Amino acid sequence: MTDMLLLNLTLPRTLDSWASQFEQAEWRGAQVEGWLFEGVAARRAAERRLRAAGVEATLRSAYKPLLHYFLEEVDCSTLAAVTVTYPVHPNASPRRFLLEAYPLAALLPDCKLAFEPGTDDLNYQLALTRKDGQQLQASIFAPNRIHVDHLDATLLSPTGWLRTRTESGPMVQMGAAQKTDYEQVFEQIIQTVQQQPWPAQEPYFERLDIRVDLPGFEQALPVDHECISTHEALHEDIYFSLLEIFQRRSGQATSDRRLQPGQIVPDVRASNTAPRLRMALSRFDVQAQDLRACASPAPEQAFDLLGAAPHPERIAAEMHGLGGQRFGALSRQGRAVEGLYHAGPGAAVLISGGQHANETSGVVGALRAAQQLKASGNAHFALIALENPDGYALHRELCVQHPRHMHHAARYSALGDDIEYREQAPLYEREAREQALALSGAQLHINLHGYPAHEWTRPLCGYVPRGFELWTIPKGFFLILRHHPGWQAQGRALLEQVSAALLKVDGLPAYNTRQMALYERHAGELPFEVINGTACTQSESTRPGAPVTLITEFPDETVADERFRFAHTVQMATVLAAVSAWQRLSGADPQ
Repeated sequence: MTDMLLLNLTLPRTLDSWASQFEQAEWRGAQVEGWLFEGVAARRAAERRLRAAGVEATLRSAYKPLLHYFLEEVDCSTLAAVTVTYPVHPNASPRRFLLEAYPLAALLPDCKLAFEPGTDDLNYQLALTRKDGQQLQASIFAPNRIHVDHLDATLLSPTGWLRTRTESGPMVQMGAAQKTDYEQVFEQIIQTVQQQPWPAQEPYFERLDIRVDLPGFEQALPVDHECISTHEALHEDIYFSLLEIFQRRSGQATSDRRLQPGQIVPDVRASNTAPRLRMALSRFDVQAQDLRACASPAPEQAFDLLGAAPHPERIAAEMHGLGGQRFGALSRQGRAVEGLYHAGPGAAVLISGGQHANETSGVVGALRAAQQLKASGNAHFALIALENPDGYALHRELCVQHPRHMHHAARYSALGDDIEYREQAPLYEREAREQALALSGAQLHINLHGYPAHEWTRPLCGYVPRGFELWTIPKGFFLILRHHPGWQAQGRALLEQVSAALLKVDGLPAYNTRQMALYERHAGELPFEVINGTACTQSESTRPGAPVTLITEFPDETVADERFRFAHTVQMATVLAAVSAWQRLSGADPQ
């Protein structure tokens, strides 16, 4: 079957439109101030073009404007103290604009920095003191619009803006907010999906491809793995907004992960020309997708040295080399979900990785831990190193263009759901986990996960990712413990023993301390208990599965090289600590 084309269009580039408008003769001598979703190089080029036409233009970023003020207009090395009074608006969370300033606190390490809440006038008010004693005041505009979104929610979202002043008059607003190409592309996607006559039953399609080529910018920051990316932010807005639209269509809550719309694939790429948008429905093509995948580490590279996610064939080979009783299932796209069971004298555990396939450090950490457990000669475990091979294939496909993006489109299965929450046949990938629990009788499931290693935003839907507000900026490695009724004490003891063991992982305590401190400067008090230097949360659950589930969360999405090696080393250490602690708690310690 050929693709079913839904939309194919080209839109005017806002930056070019503005430049063409203001270089006309009637604007000679005017001053123009504008905000839009373009990088500094493109904005400076447009300023030069307008200057040649006799127009004094200042073009700024509509995305994270305060941060860009410090990056572009201030010599931060000269600052001794800064007080930032940030906007507080009734249509946004109280700390929304403090989050938008992230990671300013880390960019001004030698400066006395204070944040104070202000009013709803959408201006950051700054008091700056230089090291020579000079004091300055500045007001930084944060252009936003109030709008009703696809869920009928009233939101405050970043937008384009223009101000002009002619020689004979004062600065005026031109229609207030200016809808930029960045926003127009997003609206076209939303409207197209809302107007499409989808089938009555899920899944609505096999694959929904959304190809976007548009200007924007990718800007790395000297703070851990932080990077400002308008292209990545648009990917996030597209993917989660379409999930929300399909959830509403199916009558499900926006937090329900059982929705199975099909595979939604936003492919957002950088371009220096007019934005282009193409949307189409297509059939799965496993072979073609695998040929499009990014390069993988050499197959002979030692697992503990891997600086990137391994090829699926390498994962399968490592699983085969571990021996044990084989079991498995097939994914929606027909890929193998491989599992193995090693019987032993101790209490059984289930180890899994890759449930969310863009969280790749757990895959390597699970395999490294299994190698050590097998070598011990007395371990009792089941292993599924890669639970979601279809999502993993999509992640490898998307990483060809953007290897450092979060790619949440690869988080779920090819059905579009979270396999953890799949309840009805056909179970596909979920069947492997059911087999693992039945074979092993494991009462502990160690489920290795990750989350974004840099800021996660949805700028066109209120900035903070809806439903994932706690995950918007990194807060170090942490643990989530879920237990069935009656297992609270064992769960608590497991958290205490594992977190104590993690104190011995080289570099981890300092890493956690640094990230938690930066989180608290911009997001407020950490919403988790800290046990032995590791943030932890514990809750009761009646979901099917093992009586106790320990979920790891390392900020691994986008990391590579040494950072990736550190991530899967921490994952491995956690598995080994949890297995050891569980033997003691179960009275099955062979020691």
